[in-house]
This record gives sequence, C-alpha cells and structure tokens, in this order.
Amino acid sequence: MSPDRRGPLVVAHRGASAARPEHTLAAYELALEEGADGLECDVRLTRDGHLVCVHDRKVDRTSSGTGIVSEMTLDSLNALDYGSTSEPAELLTLSDLITLALDFARPVKLFIETKHPVRFGGLVEAKLLAELHRFGIASPPSADHSRAVVMSFSATAVWRVRRSAPLLPTVLLGDASRYLGGGASTAVGATAIGPSIKALREHPDLVDRAAAAGRATYCWTVDDKADVDLCRELGVSWVATNHPGRTKQWLGSV
Repeated sequence: MSPDRRGPLVVAHRGASAARPEHTLAAYELALEEGADGLECDVRLTRDGHLVCVHDRKVDRTSSGTGIVSEMTLDSLNALDYGSTSEPAELLTLSDLITLALDFARPVKLFIETKHPVRFGGLVEAKLLAELHRFGIASPPSADHSRAVVMSFSATAVWRVRRSAPLLPTVLLGDASRYLGGGASTAVGATAIGPSIKALREHPDLVDRAAAAGRATYCWTVDDKADVDLCRELGVSWVATNHPGRTKQWLGSV
C-alpha cells in the first residue's frame, strides 16, 4: 500500500456514490471509467451465508424494501431495487464486485470493509477469506501487489485476518487519534491506519506516526478540495471519496 509519488491514490467510496446509487454496479463502473485506483465496499452476510455489498444493518435506506440484511436470504434481497426511479439496480454481491475489478483492463485494488458487531461474528471474515481464496487473491506475493485490502473498525476483525492471511494488507479504521495512534494498530498487526478526514484535520501527525511504525494511511471520506490537498501534503497513501473522477482531476492524475 505504498503511496503514489503524485499524491494519494483514489478509492471510490461505495463506487462513484455521489453520482450513482451506492454499492451498485453502475456506481462502480462509473468509478472505473473515471480512473479510480481502488474500489471500496462494505460487506454483510445474508441469512443463507452470502456476502453482499450493503453498508447499513437494514436495507431500508438504500432499497425499495425493508428488513435486516442478516435475517434475509439472497433471493429475498435480490427481489428489491437498489437504484433510483429512473435507474433501477440489483443487489451487488462481493463475488460480482471482485469479478468486475479483476476483469478490468488495468489493476484496481479492492478495499473491503467488514461490519461489526454483527450476529455472525468471525464468520464474516472466514467467509470473506474463503471468497478471496476462491478468486486466488488471498495470498498475494506482497502487500504492495495485493488486489484486496481488508478493513474494519473492529480490531478483533483485523486480527482475525492477519492471523489467517498474513500477506493480505489490512486497515484498522477509526475516528479517534488515540485509538489509531496508540497500541491498537500494533497489537493487531494492521498494515495501515484509517482515520476519518475530521480526525486527520485535528491530528495531522497521525500520518507521520503511522509511517514511522511502517504503516500506510487510508483516509475517509475526502470530498472537498482543501481536504484532498491536505492529504497530499501530509503524505496520505489512499483517499476514499464519493467523487473519484473529480478527486483524480484535483490531484492531476487523469
């Protein structure tokens, strides 16, 4: 997860989600067209054991239906519309997104966030690693050449991944400088820290402290030019944004 010399590399947060419904194929396809270097997604397990790209515990905000993801089957989730009135869209599974990224004409890195606490506990990471193994990307030759990065606000979740797939890069997410800059990232062996842009504004020393410990910095969610400039100035490796095309233009990398 080395930083690019031109500045941070750009990760499309739930796809190009400012322009298309989040976590939909249309959002990710647009992000790729706009030159995103990485694609970010949140994953949850369905009742029948499928990993799907949904941020919230419930589908109420992002679909035409209602219900708790972990209590619904893949078929029942697929029956809902995740788009808009003018552009209906289907549920995206993690398998769909991995296939899209691996089939694209240039290398694109996937940033996959596991959500906790959830009823399935560590089964989420176990299922995720099994899926990455199925695609042949769970054991990269090095962290820099990995096609997938696993992230979580849960230190325990990051530790599970590091223990089972030590070559996969991991990001410990957080919104408190004491948490990220303290011993948590060291204890779980995270290869990067993931502060919010608010935390980074308040504690810009986080990037240097992480670098001194051999860790990269992934910052979320960076949508304003002043914040993009700050991340570039500080040496942030990756910025997650809802506007990947605009952010690439600001960085002069398109």
